[in-house]
Amino acid sequence: MRMAERFRGFLPVVVDVETGGFDAEHDALLEIAAIPLFMDAEGMLQQQPVVSTHVEPFAGANLDPRSLEITGIDPTNPLRGALAERQALDHVFHVVRVAVREAGCQRAILVGHNAAFDLGFLNQAVRRCAHKRNPFHPFSCFDTVSLAGLAYGQTVLSKAVLAAGLTFDSREAHSAVYDAERTAELFCRVVNRWHQLQLVEQAHCGLNAA
Repeated sequence: MRMAERFRGFLPVVVDVETGGFDAEHDALLEIAAIPLFMDAEGMLQQQPVVSTHVEPFAGANLDPRSLEITGIDPTNPLRGALAERQALDHVFHVVRVAVREAGCQRAILVGHNAAFDLGFLNQAVRRCAHKRNPFHPFSCFDTVSLAGLAYGQTVLSKAVLAAGLTFDSREAHSAVYDAERTAELFCRVVNRWHQLQLVEQAHCGLNAA
């Protein structure tokens, strides 16, 4: 099976954002990381390299001190190398569009832990910039909260990752890159496990038929 056939023409791209609060319309987008996935010769999902950037708060953006304390982000630090929102979107979207094209897919679908949160901030940034080349589906997404709840009985990212037999360093959490990488590992683990179970079932049915 090709990737283009696995998810109805969509390419899963894991996204994590760090923000200045919980309100996508008024709070700043401060970091974004995206990891396109690909399918290997065995039909297993794997991660492509991460693309990420720090983002400059848009004019008039709200910055909640409580959120900044959690993420450890200092928006005024010149060493962040932050890009304006439009440049940040261009930077990430270019890589995603290339991955979509190479996979033979029609567009990207966002994968996230509490995916509606990440998709909401992404969509608001797209609207503010009047960006016309957003490769992501505007409302459909895959949420690893639901998948991890089904597969492992856990909904918190760190606990779900550990339940899946992976590692999680809480000191690295709340970085867009780190959280995206752990979310990608979790998503791939769940989908690949399902694929393996399907192969076992097909082999079992073949033996019974023989």
